[in-house]
Amino acid sequence: MGNKTSKRKRKVDIGAITLWSIGIFIYILLTIPVLVIVLSAFSPNPYPEFPPSSFSLRWFGEILGNTEWLEALWTSFLLMIIVTPITVILGTGAAYAITRLDFPGKQLFQSVMMSPLMIPHVVLGIAFLYQATAMGWLGQITGLLLAHIVIAFPYVVRTVGVSVSGLDPALESASMSLGAGPVQTFFKVTLPLIKPGVMAGSVFAAVTSFGEVSVSVFVSSPQWITVPVRIFNYIDQTFDPTINAISVIFILVSVVALIIIEKTLGITKVF
Repeated sequence: MGNKTSKRKRKVDIGAITLWSIGIFIYILLTIPVLVIVLSAFSPNPYPEFPPSSFSLRWFGEILGNTEWLEALWTSFLLMIIVTPITVILGTGAAYAITRLDFPGKQLFQSVMMSPLMIPHVVLGIAFLYQATAMGWLGQITGLLLAHIVIAFPYVVRTVGVSVSGLDPALESASMSLGAGPVQTFFKVTLPLIKPGVMAGSVFAAVTSFGEVSVSVFVSSPQWITVPVRIFNYIDQTFDPTINAISVIFILVSVVALIIIEKTLGITKVF
């Protein structure tokens, strides 16, 4: 009996060690590229260097002193500020309708709402380019706004839908049985209870808008160019640590977003 127990423990230990080893290996593979980008951003030399010979904030200063980069940052932040509330309002309503209501064509409606996740963004970019041309939006921010709303919309529907599906309908029924109307019930009962999903959806919409490039490259213009498109164009001409410095900003935004999602809804529930 003693020998069998020790053999089982050895098997379990070997399995656990193997899983931990694979996990650590994958984690290192994912971390190394990010580490290279972050450390190279602090190189004082006019070319990416890893590890950097010394520590310098030169390239972050280059961004702050460059009008084109500042204008691109302003465009991206402006889009994010406008796109996020619009997408959250529309996505919350759509998620509630899909989860709570039964109506003809519900499955088709849900498929249409989630279709931007399945259609290649290059195809969407071409479609938005044709639309912007037909509507006379070329050179305006309108095309970018519409494109970013469509791209970010499914993420809000997905995250808010998770919260709505976990909400007990009896709570809403109890509110209406006590005299509250549907609108009052939604704002006083439903919305506070699905607040984590709404917050997570807001973060997803903001990050998606801020980092979107595949569609933006088709509908942007010299007057309205986002940071990802600016990076795309810049790296085609030259490659200095300015790109790394901008990438550090994107990484920080993503890390903050993941922290907010984990604290509000939980990453495992979203994915």
